[in-house]
Amino acid sequence: MNIILLSGGSGKRLWPLSNDVRSKQFIKLFKDGEGNYESMVQRVYRQITNVDKDAKLTIATSKSQVPAIASQLGDKVSVCVEPCRRDTFPAIALASTYLHDELGVPGDECVVVCPVDPYVEDDYYECVASLEQQVNSGKANITLMGVEPTYPSDKYGYIIPESKEDISSVSEFKEKPDTETAKKYLEQGAMWNAGVFAFKLGYLIDIAHKLIDFTDYRDLYDKYETCTKISFDYAVVEKESSISVVRYKGQWKDVGTWNMMAEAMADKAMGNATLDDTCENTNVINELDIPVLVMGAKNMVVAASSDGILVSDKEQSGYMKPYVEKISTGVRYADKSWGTFTVIDIQPGAMTVRALIHPGCRMTYQSHDLRDEVWTIASGTGTAVIDGMEQRVKPGDVVSIAAGCKHTIIADKDCELGIIEIQIGDEISAEDKTVYPFED
Repeated sequence: MNIILLSGGSGKRLWPLSNDVRSKQFIKLFKDGEGNYESMVQRVYRQITNVDKDAKLTIATSKSQVPAIASQLGDKVSVCVEPCRRDTFPAIALASTYLHDELGVPGDECVVVCPVDPYVEDDYYECVASLEQQVNSGKANITLMGVEPTYPSDKYGYIIPESKEDISSVSEFKEKPDTETAKKYLEQGAMWNAGVFAFKLGYLIDIAHKLIDFTDYRDLYDKYETCTKISFDYAVVEKESSISVVRYKGQWKDVGTWNMMAEAMADKAMGNATLDDTCENTNVINELDIPVLVMGAKNMVVAASSDGILVSDKEQSGYMKPYVEKISTGVRYADKSWGTFTVIDIQPGAMTVRALIHPGCRMTYQSHDLRDEVWTIASGTGTAVIDGMEQRVKPGDVVSIAAGCKHTIIADKDCELGIIEIQIGDEISAEDKTVYPFED
């Protein structure tokens, strides 16, 4: 089974835990079967491979999310990087050509496109796997998975089937309606549109060539910024007459807001957080090193991270996006392919960062034109490399790096390496970075 997982998001709706580089799918709020915390993308990977251990997953995402994917999934998945955001049709077209041209997937194989962020059980992916049989039957050009509605929602689009059978041809699509109209749709056996599409790879590539002028994957990648922003629904699905839908009757939650996420979280209190006995229906998530005490709160969510602190009524939290957009603090926490990066202090001309490097991993070999850096080794052992010169480091050691010097640091394989990094300069920016190849 070839699966394209769409992993986008601007990181606004689950602020302050989410940001531009750590969208909601990377926040570890769930638990696996052994009680370990896991993120949504880790949960989705685990569920898909539970259903099909040979499934081939490709994540279509932005460049800013690649380090988080590498940190949480390693090399278990392929990654197709979008040069910029251009909505779901260009993203699926790029990922499809990547599968065909870079990974060698034949045009007659089935591909299923899924969002990376629903909260579901394994039976959801059993239904996803069943789409392949429908595609291979050749009865329709596109097969969708529709979710059996549990109430007449005005938050979702609707698929209107020709019958109320578990597998049916599609009659039409309806955009998000008002509640009364949604009730009428339900009487017709309508399903929520879950954004799951299945097709033969060659079918989608042919459509991509009709709508976009390109020769192959690399050409499309180079031209990607010129692609029209348009959703897959508008560009393909609504123009296709040969569509079938498979009805999914299990649990499905869109956990796009704190109100919905709170229903799926593993624990009511996470991190250094205490709720008194009078709290009701309240969740607290604390990523800071200081304690958070909540008393008498009802129907609330409290979330604290290096990026900020949220205290909100659960229902009202769904309307936070325009307020978060006005808050410009920059990213203060990020998952990296080598570990984690947390800003702990910002002063005029200096920024202090705590970096944790996973055992056996290393930072990018890089240099900065506009700032010096001073590393203090806080824990673990490893090897610093400055302009090609190696230096063993241990707790208490200090390494100074002048602007323009190439540098990296490598954690020993048996320990995590903790560093306090002070960046010094009149202009401190994430863009001030030149990356170089590195040979171990």
